[in-house]
Amino acid sequence: MAEYKIKDVELLTGIKAHTIRIWEKRYQLLTPTRTDTQIRTYNDLELMQLLNVALLNKQGIKISRIAEMSSKEIALKVDEFSNWGGGDTQIEQMILALIQLDEALFRTTLNGLIKKVGMLHTYQQFVIPFLERIGVMWLVGSINPAQEHFISNLIRQRLIAEIELLPSPNHNQPKAILFLPEHEWHELGLLLYHFYLRNNGINTVYLGQSLPYASLVATIELLQPKWLLSSWVTAVDEKHITHYFDRLKSDVPDVKVIAGGYQIKEHYASVQQMVHCFQSLQELDLLIDPASV
Repeated sequence: MAEYKIKDVELLTGIKAHTIRIWEKRYQLLTPTRTDTQIRTYNDLELMQLLNVALLNKQGIKISRIAEMSSKEIALKVDEFSNWGGGDTQIEQMILALIQLDEALFRTTLNGLIKKVGMLHTYQQFVIPFLERIGVMWLVGSINPAQEHFISNLIRQRLIAEIELLPSPNHNQPKAILFLPEHEWHELGLLLYHFYLRNNGINTVYLGQSLPYASLVATIELLQPKWLLSSWVTAVDEKHITHYFDRLKSDVPDVKVIAGGYQIKEHYASVQQMVHCFQSLQELDLLIDPASV
């Protein structure tokens, strides 16, 4: 069972540390363990309890009332809020779904958001902050690869379903090839770019994960795309990433190479002369502009 410091719990729940301390002292909602140096630590069950308490409190239920409720009453009340409003609350529901491997809860939350605000806004305003929060859970060792794969695949399935609903592109228009380099399996960002571009009428060709370099070059020669788009998330050393883009620039000099992702940001100074970098969909919009063709 993982241990969380109060700052970790603050980030995951959205409840300020001083508020958590007050709730503990005044209402005995939690009984954290203390280290020899009196630092509070919380376990998974306490984290889930606080996520539920935070959810109900943000729905207008006074903390004094929640403190009087049993664990079963809290769980039943939480179930009533499957279509609530606030963004923080929805992210908390996603975290609960992750911890409990609750597919129904995650799908209900994600589908409700997409119906209400659309795929792009859902991803940018809810899914990305959610993924950032569970990054903390990776750091403290509270989730395992199976849990991460569980949630990633649910998000991936929904992105693919949304892409399938879009009309087929006009094949007479300039093409954008989307791919992940060898070693890269983190597909969510690239799928979002695929959805975004195709939704905007761009003729996209999606090649997916861990594409061998020789296959990429052969496909470029066959399709003659205007743009080449990739995402780099998995850690790589500077020498590898600079060599990759330098080689690509030499082999396909007439294609506009565009890349995003955490590793592009990390190695920006080294790759900026070889690749067009972006950090948001708005920046991607400027780089892939059919009107400029």
